[in-house]
Amino acid sequence: MSTKPDLDRADRAILAALQIDNKMPQRKIATLVNLSAPAVQRRIRRMEEAGVIQANIAVVNLAKVEQTITIFVEVEMESERLDLYEGAKRVFARVPEIQQCYYVTGEADFLLIVNVKSMADYESLTRQLFFENNNVKRFKTFVVMDRVKVGLSVPV
Repeated sequence: MSTKPDLDRADRAILAALQIDNKMPQRKIATLVNLSAPAVQRRIRRMEEAGVIQANIAVVNLAKVEQTITIFVEVEMESERLDLYEGAKRVFARVPEIQQCYYVTGEADFLLIVNVKSMADYESLTRQLFFENNNVKRFKTFVVMDRVKVGLSVPV
């Protein structure tokens, strides 16, 4: 298993199809990419084992589960100690309201994408994550007004 697997045109076509609908029957994918269903199955398994395909998940409509407020949060840390950054990463990774967390360059140290039901829920979260954390120097909140494009699809 190499760290960067060689993906041919068929592999990339399979990935494109799975990113549209990962429940698409393998026989349908086989027709799209001009392979047999068993060949598609082998390629999918190989890409899963190589870590190209990380997960098969359901994309949930936030409004249907009352998570209607999306917030971007820039977090600036006080100390640049590695152990404190690693601790922050672990904490952020455990919080279910944090949908995505990025360790970034620039003025901020972290960029978080948070989904909550209400601003009261967000306020509670800020107390827990930021105000009670002595290593958070400041945080800046951006409330999303409209979700223009959201996705995790990768151009292949």
